Amino acid sequence: MNTDITPQERRAVWALGGIMALRMIGLFMILPVFSLYATQLQNVTPTLIGLTIGIYGLTQAVFQIPFGMLSDRFGRKPIITMGLILFAIGCVVAALSTTIEGVLIGRALQGAGAISAALMALVADLTAEEHRSKAMGILGMGIGMAFMVGMAAGPVLSHLIGVPRMFWLIAVLAFLAIGVLYLLVPNPKESHIHRDAEAVPSQFKRVLKDFNLMRLNAGTLLLHSQLTAMFVVIPLALQQDAGLPAEQHGWIYLPMMVFAMLAAVPFIVISEKKHRVKFFFILAIATLAFVQIGLVFLHQSLIGLVILLWLFFTAFTFLEANLPSLISRTAPADSKGTALGVFATWQFLGAFVGGVMGGWLHKFGIMEVFVFCGILNLLWLGVAFSMQAPRYLSNHLLHLNCKDEQHAQTLTQQLLAISGVAEAVVVYEEQVAYLKIDKTLLDENALEQVLI
Repeated sequence: MNTDITPQERRAVWALGGIMALRMIGLFMILPVFSLYATQLQNVTPTLIGLTIGIYGLTQAVFQIPFGMLSDRFGRKPIITMGLILFAIGCVVAALSTTIEGVLIGRALQGAGAISAALMALVADLTAEEHRSKAMGILGMGIGMAFMVGMAAGPVLSHLIGVPRMFWLIAVLAFLAIGVLYLLVPNPKESHIHRDAEAVPSQFKRVLKDFNLMRLNAGTLLLHSQLTAMFVVIPLALQQDAGLPAEQHGWIYLPMMVFAMLAAVPFIVISEKKHRVKFFFILAIATLAFVQIGLVFLHQSLIGLVILLWLFFTAFTFLEANLPSLISRTAPADSKGTALGVFATWQFLGAFVGGVMGGWLHKFGIMEVFVFCGILNLLWLGVAFSMQAPRYLSNHLLHLNCKDEQHAQTLTQQLLAISGVAEAVVVYEEQVAYLKIDKTLLDENALEQVLI
């Protein structure tokens, strides 16, 4: 099986990753500075600050799957373009607003420009099935880099040009992304639904009823709830309690997240190689709980804040890398795209819940937000302990010459009889077989014989 991504595919995927990064970097730049900026706006309250930070998650959750479906009907590029324009309009609304309500509307419009599902579908159109996992990995790296750059650049740019001009800059990045889309991304030869990369409406009920998948969805909601809730108050704690000027916050975030990533990677590798994902998964959640307890007592200490935030981002990086992987392994062979679409929806809802709760609790004090986040982690620990150990299987797709439904059933039985094939679903309409395989046991010769 050829798993080497081609140069043409690599260029297309990197260009699409650049589009995703240009959009995400704008969202991430606002996260570490908005609480400080919002005090200058009219009608501001702590609850409205939190709601404004998190509202993009609600609109993103509402629109990302429908936008993906619309791209099946009207084309990938037109829907992605519409989403980026809507995102840019939100930036302009936020830039021009002098009231918290105006910025709230702008942030909601930013989230409504939800292009992630349509982008994933375009990646699937432009890559061969056997290369898709690597393509999605490249896309994930782009998002990770955008997170680091955005968190570091936000405080610096806020000091140099101010938050309103940052919104204008983010709008420019959105139009730059449109340029990348049409100048660097090729047009697909054909677009169709890819069950491994897109949500299929007929599978929603099946995915939502799967308890193991929903347990992982609850995990990403809790993880992103605490991230957003924390950053309602972390900028305030750094400046007001720890005495660090706002313009210097970026010099804390960037090295802290780089070192957190370097610390997390060995745990990611070891957990996979030693088949200890569940153990390290629970350890990471326990680390998050420890961090929140520490923040309750040490949020006035700069050194304490830095060390605890480094621990937080180390555990966050491990969990953020493993949760989508666990979804892919847990989902039925032909439902991976649907499961990941639902997972993303819960992730965005987490950002909304965290913003609202962080803002509301901030009325009572900074410490209360960290107590809330600690409780979230204790709940998550209870859920994670009952989690099944993941199956160490890989998703694999095969093109088949399938004559009819009866032939599809025969091929399914033949595939299931092959050593190393744990699941097989042959979809006659797509002429594709969706497999879950154990690479260490797979009989590749027998698999090739089915294709003849």
